[in-house]
Amino acid sequence: MVADRSLMKGAVYGVCAGLCWGVIFLGAELTPGLSGLQLAVLRFLCYGAISAVLLMRRWRRVCTPLTLEDWKSLFWLSLIGNLIYYSLVGTGVQWVGIATTSLIVGLIPVLVTLAGRHDANAVPLRKLFPSLCCAMGGVVLISWHALSSDDGLNTLTNLFGILCAFGALVTWSWFAVSNARRLIKVTRVSSHDWALLTGIMTGAQSLLLAVPVLGFQGSQHGLAEWLDFLWVAGGVALLSSVVGGACWNQASRLLPLALSGQVLVIETLAALVFGFLWEHRLPDGHELSAIALLLTGVVWCLNVHRAPQRSSTA
Repeated sequence: MVADRSLMKGAVYGVCAGLCWGVIFLGAELTPGLSGLQLAVLRFLCYGAISAVLLMRRWRRVCTPLTLEDWKSLFWLSLIGNLIYYSLVGTGVQWVGIATTSLIVGLIPVLVTLAGRHDANAVPLRKLFPSLCCAMGGVVLISWHALSSDDGLNTLTNLFGILCAFGALVTWSWFAVSNARRLIKVTRVSSHDWALLTGIMTGAQSLLLAVPVLGFQGSQHGLAEWLDFLWVAGGVALLSSVVGGACWNQASRLLPLALSGQVLVIETLAALVFGFLWEHRLPDGHELSAIALLLTGVVWCLNVHRAPQRSSTA
């Protein structure tokens, strides 16, 4: 019974994280004047500033239990899972659209599940094969749909966007697995404080990139434009990075790795809903088919894992 409550609580935290993260795809559409890297730097500067303010009074107490290995982990998690990942997401959205980017990134639950197949409560790969085929089929379909254009230049643009989306898929899958395993070892730091420490580290990295990435673009945009960019970046930082990051860290501690990635399908669904609302349209036939295949794969994968979990709980 205690294990069931823990799983339910972890699932709720994971769903909340997915809903918060759905807006990151929309953020790139709201800032067409910035590149993916520029938006990432601006967002994580805001994330770092918010995190520093929230952690300022407790800085010494929170940092005391951390080891050099923990700080190294924070550095790489921040660089790969935040800066590089969101630069790729933003570029993918601007080049190939929210629907295609979010559906490709929607394979994260599958990759995380594969990474955790040797952990506790994992199931054999042969039982996961049908769900993997469904999820991959959805991604192949949406990628083919994006590339099936008569315009050669547009096809190259879409191809570049798809490659960025796959890069985002790989980088955040690595982050999800590495962060979950590090949180198991960092027991004296809360999930919320770990998210704030990640924010401070990412903010410091963004500060080093601010001048070369943003400084030389200052004259290209007026004050009103920069204020709009700052509002969007600050909103995404607060909702997705601070709130979403804390929820995800808590979910990572409560759920087995094989299950934690499955709730991220909520991020894909939220991103698709936000994207279609922003574009004032309904999904076309290819997009609906891809969504159905991806959801079928993820739900199938989740159901396969539920039986071993129930047996372990019993």
